[in-house]
Amino acid sequence: MPISTRDLSALPDPHPLEKLTQSIALLEAIISPVWEYRYFSYNRLWDETKGERMASMRNGSGDEYFLVFSPLGAFLKGFDHESPMSPWAQEPSAVWPGVLDHVPAKFAPFLPEPAFSAENTTFCIWKAATDPTWQRGPVSFPDGDDPDGSENLLWMLDGNPETYAQFATEYYEETLNLDQIRKIYEWTPLHSAIILELKPEADIGQALADAAEIGYPVANPL
Repeated sequence: MPISTRDLSALPDPHPLEKLTQSIALLEAIISPVWEYRYFSYNRLWDETKGERMASMRNGSGDEYFLVFSPLGAFLKGFDHESPMSPWAQEPSAVWPGVLDHVPAKFAPFLPEPAFSAENTTFCIWKAATDPTWQRGPVSFPDGDDPDGSENLLWMLDGNPETYAQFATEYYEETLNLDQIRKIYEWTPLHSAIILELKPEADIGQALADAAEIGYPVANPL
Protein backbone atom coordinates (compact mmCIF):
# COMPACT_ATOMS: atom_id res chain seq x y z
CA MET A 1 0.00 0.00 0.00
CA PRO A 2 1.51 3.39 -0.99
CA ILE A 3 2.20 5.86 1.80
CA SER A 4 -0.44 8.56 2.10
CA THR A 5 -2.23 10.44 4.85
CA ARG A 6 -5.05 7.92 4.50
CA ASP A 7 -2.69 5.02 5.21
CA LEU A 8 0.50 5.88 7.12
CA SER A 9 1.20 2.32 8.24
CA ALA A 10 4.18 1.97 5.88
CA LEU A 11 5.85 5.17 7.04
CA PRO A 12 8.80 4.35 9.33
CA ASP A 13 9.05 5.67 12.88
CA PRO A 14 11.01 8.93 13.24
CA HIS A 15 14.43 7.42 14.02
CA PRO A 16 14.65 5.02 11.05
CA LEU A 17 12.89 7.60 8.89
CA GLU A 18 15.56 10.17 9.67
CA LYS A 19 18.33 7.73 8.77
CA LEU A 20 16.50 6.99 5.52
CA THR A 21 16.31 10.68 4.64
CA GLN A 22 20.03 11.02 5.34
CA SER A 23 20.77 8.09 3.02
CA ILE A 24 18.64 9.63 0.29
CA ALA A 25 20.29 13.01 0.79
CA LEU A 26 23.74 11.42 0.47
CA LEU A 27 22.77 9.71 -2.79
CA GLU A 28 21.53 13.05 -4.06
CA ALA A 29 24.81 14.72 -3.07
CA ILE A 30 26.80 12.14 -5.01
CA ILE A 31 24.59 12.19 -8.11
CA SER A 32 23.83 15.93 -8.09
CA PRO A 33 26.80 17.82 -6.57
CA VAL A 34 25.16 21.25 -6.93
CA TRP A 35 22.84 21.61 -3.94
CA GLU A 36 20.28 23.79 -5.74
CA TYR A 37 19.59 21.04 -8.27
CA ARG A 38 18.91 18.30 -5.73
CA TYR A 39 15.42 16.88 -5.34
CA PHE A 40 15.93 15.67 -1.75
CA SER A 41 18.02 17.32 0.98
CA TYR A 42 18.83 16.98 4.67
CA ASN A 43 20.10 19.60 7.11
CA ARG A 44 21.36 18.24 10.42
CA LEU A 45 22.03 21.78 11.66
CA TRP A 46 18.56 23.20 11.01
CA ASP A 47 18.34 24.53 14.59
CA GLU A 48 21.25 23.39 16.71
CA THR A 49 19.98 25.14 19.84
CA LYS A 50 16.80 23.05 19.82
CA GLY A 51 18.35 19.89 18.42
CA GLU A 52 16.22 20.08 15.26
CA ARG A 53 17.13 18.57 11.90
CA MET A 54 15.21 18.87 8.66
CA ALA A 55 14.73 16.72 5.57
CA SER A 56 13.03 18.24 2.56
CA MET A 57 11.83 17.56 -0.96
CA ARG A 58 11.40 20.12 -3.73
CA ASN A 59 10.57 18.97 -7.23
CA GLY A 60 11.11 22.30 -8.98
CA SER A 61 7.45 22.54 -9.99
CA GLY A 62 6.18 24.01 -6.74
CA ASP A 63 5.56 20.75 -4.86
CA GLU A 64 7.46 20.20 -1.62
CA TYR A 65 7.56 18.76 1.85
CA PHE A 66 9.48 19.68 4.98
CA LEU A 67 10.13 17.06 7.64
CA VAL A 68 11.51 18.19 11.00
CA PHE A 69 13.07 15.79 13.50
CA SER A 70 13.41 17.00 17.06
CA PRO A 71 13.53 15.70 20.64
CA LEU A 72 9.73 16.12 20.58
CA GLY A 73 9.25 13.73 17.65
CA ALA A 74 8.74 14.41 13.96
CA PHE A 75 6.55 16.84 12.02
CA LEU A 76 5.91 16.90 8.26
CA LYS A 77 3.98 19.35 6.13
CA GLY A 78 3.56 18.99 2.39
CA PHE A 79 2.18 20.89 -0.57
CA ASP A 80 1.00 19.50 -3.89
CA HIS A 81 0.10 22.51 -6.03
CA GLU A 82 -2.24 20.48 -8.27
CA SER A 83 -4.15 18.94 -5.36
CA PRO A 84 -7.86 19.80 -5.14
CA MET A 85 -7.08 20.56 -1.49
CA SER A 86 -4.59 23.29 -2.41
CA PRO A 87 -5.36 26.56 -0.62
CA TRP A 88 -5.20 28.24 -4.01
CA ALA A 89 -8.01 26.04 -5.32
CA GLN A 90 -10.34 27.48 -2.65
CA GLU A 91 -12.27 30.74 -2.71
CA PRO A 92 -11.16 32.56 -0.67
CA SER A 93 -7.73 30.98 -0.41
CA ALA A 94 -7.37 28.88 2.76
CA VAL A 95 -5.73 25.69 4.01
CA TRP A 96 -8.24 22.83 3.87
CA PRO A 97 -10.18 22.45 7.15
CA GLY A 98 -8.63 20.00 9.60
CA VAL A 99 -5.19 19.86 7.97
CA LEU A 100 -3.51 22.26 10.40
CA ASP A 101 -6.27 22.94 12.92
CA HIS A 102 -5.31 20.10 15.26
CA VAL A 103 -1.51 20.27 15.17
CA PRO A 104 -0.39 19.64 18.77
CA ALA A 105 0.89 22.64 20.69
CA LYS A 106 4.39 21.15 20.87
CA PHE A 107 4.62 21.30 17.06
CA ALA A 108 2.71 24.56 16.56
CA PRO A 109 5.91 26.70 16.57
CA PHE A 110 6.83 25.11 13.22
CA LEU A 111 3.77 26.57 11.50
CA PRO A 112 4.92 30.21 11.32
CA GLU A 113 8.41 29.17 10.17
CA PRO A 114 8.92 31.22 6.96
CA ALA A 115 10.76 28.41 5.16
CA PHE A 116 7.78 26.10 5.52
CA SER A 117 5.23 28.47 3.93
CA ALA A 118 2.32 27.19 6.01
CA GLU A 119 -0.11 28.94 3.67
CA ASN A 120 1.06 26.40 1.04
CA THR A 121 -0.12 23.19 2.72
CA THR A 122 -2.24 20.32 1.47
CA PHE A 123 -1.32 17.75 4.13
CA CYS A 124 0.34 17.59 7.54
CA ILE A 125 1.32 14.66 9.76
CA TRP A 126 3.24 14.26 12.99
CA LYS A 127 4.41 11.71 15.52
CA ALA A 128 5.28 12.83 19.03
CA ALA A 129 7.59 10.67 21.12
CA THR A 130 4.53 9.42 23.02
CA ASP A 131 2.35 8.72 19.95
CA PRO A 132 1.93 5.05 19.04
CA THR A 133 1.45 5.88 15.35
CA TRP A 134 1.69 8.78 12.91
CA GLN A 135 -1.14 11.28 13.32
CA ARG A 136 -3.08 13.77 11.20
CA GLY A 137 -6.00 16.08 11.76
CA PRO A 138 -9.66 15.06 11.25
CA VAL A 139 -9.80 15.88 7.55
CA SER A 140 -12.90 15.33 5.42
CA PHE A 141 -11.31 14.47 2.07
CA PRO A 142 -12.85 15.41 -1.26
CA ASP A 143 -13.30 12.72 -3.90
CA GLY A 144 -10.24 11.37 -5.65
CA ASP A 145 -7.51 8.76 -5.34
CA ASP A 146 -5.00 11.19 -3.81
CA PRO A 147 -6.90 14.34 -2.85
CA ASP A 148 -4.16 15.98 -0.77
CA GLY A 149 -1.19 14.89 -2.91
CA SER A 150 0.48 12.97 -0.08
CA GLU A 151 0.79 9.74 -2.07
CA ASN A 152 2.27 11.75 -4.92
CA LEU A 153 4.95 13.27 -2.68
CA LEU A 154 5.81 10.66 -0.01
CA TRP A 155 6.66 7.71 -2.27
CA MET A 156 10.42 7.95 -1.67
CA LEU A 157 9.98 7.28 2.05
CA ASP A 158 9.09 3.61 1.54
CA GLY A 159 12.64 2.51 2.46
CA ASN A 160 13.11 0.51 -0.75
CA PRO A 161 16.48 1.07 -2.52
CA GLU A 162 14.85 0.17 -5.84
CA THR A 163 12.58 3.19 -5.45
CA TYR A 164 15.59 5.51 -5.50
CA ALA A 165 17.20 3.60 -8.38
CA GLN A 166 14.07 4.05 -10.49
CA PHE A 167 13.83 7.72 -9.54
CA ALA A 168 17.46 8.38 -10.55
CA THR A 169 16.88 6.69 -13.91
CA GLU A 170 13.83 8.82 -14.64
CA TYR A 171 14.87 12.15 -13.12
CA TYR A 172 18.65 12.30 -13.49
CA GLU A 173 18.85 9.86 -16.42
CA GLU A 174 21.44 7.93 -14.39
CA THR A 175 21.54 4.14 -14.15
CA LEU A 176 22.92 3.50 -10.68
CA ASN A 177 24.46 0.39 -9.14
CA LEU A 178 21.65 -1.02 -7.01
CA ASP A 179 24.07 -2.84 -4.70
CA GLN A 180 25.74 0.46 -3.82
CA ILE A 181 22.37 2.10 -3.21
CA ARG A 182 21.54 -0.76 -0.84
CA LYS A 183 24.81 -0.18 1.03
CA ILE A 184 23.92 3.45 1.59
CA TYR A 185 20.40 2.55 2.69
CA GLU A 186 22.01 0.13 5.15
CA TRP A 187 24.34 2.87 6.41
CA THR A 188 27.54 1.21 5.27
CA PRO A 189 30.32 3.73 6.05
CA LEU A 190 31.05 5.70 2.89
CA HIS A 191 34.32 5.18 1.07
CA SER A 192 35.70 6.02 -2.36
CA ALA A 193 34.76 2.70 -3.99
CA ILE A 194 31.06 3.19 -3.20
CA ILE A 195 31.17 6.75 -4.52
CA LEU A 196 32.88 5.77 -7.79
CA GLU A 197 30.60 2.78 -8.34
CA LEU A 198 27.67 5.17 -8.15
CA LYS A 199 29.21 7.99 -10.20
CA PRO A 200 32.66 7.34 -11.75
CA GLU A 201 33.31 11.05 -12.36
CA ALA A 202 32.32 12.09 -8.82
CA ASP A 203 34.53 14.39 -6.76
CA ILE A 204 35.40 12.03 -3.90
CA GLY A 205 36.51 14.78 -1.56
CA GLN A 206 33.30 16.73 -2.09
CA ALA A 207 31.17 13.62 -1.60
CA LEU A 208 32.91 12.83 1.68
CA ALA A 209 32.47 16.42 2.84
CA ASP A 210 28.77 16.23 1.97
CA ALA A 211 28.49 12.97 3.92
CA ALA A 212 30.00 14.63 6.98
CA GLU A 213 27.63 17.57 6.63
CA ILE A 214 24.66 15.20 6.36
CA GLY A 215 25.85 13.20 9.34
CA TYR A 216 26.37 9.98 7.38
CA PRO A 217 29.25 7.75 8.55
CA VAL A 218 32.51 7.81 6.59
CA ALA A 219 34.99 4.92 6.52
CA ASN A 220 38.38 5.54 8.12
CA PRO A 221 40.88 4.98 6.62
CA LEU A 222 39.58 5.29 3.07
